[in-house]
Amino acid sequence: MSGILETAMLVCFGLSWPINLIKNIKSKTAKSTSLKFLLLITAGYICGIAAKIVNSQYNYVLAVYFLNLAVVGANLVVYFINRRNDKKTG
Repeated sequence: MSGILETAMLVCFGLSWPINLIKNIKSKTAKSTSLKFLLLITAGYICGIAAKIVNSQYNYVLAVYFLNLAVVGANLVVYFINRRNDKKTG
């Protein structure tokens, strides 16, 4: 049951990241994006992945962690692209 609840939490958080990614791609600016926040979320997902690996819990929950981490990683890439765009136009 705890795995299902953990997955539900990750899905709820994870659904916001693609929306945020699309918004950041369309905006072409990093002005409304917090790098510290993205890095903190990244660290949290890495810690969650590490906990699953340390406890040998190789299941669907681990896959959701990796999926969320990948989308947050894409947000980080877009952040740096947008920051570069800001410097060019600034």
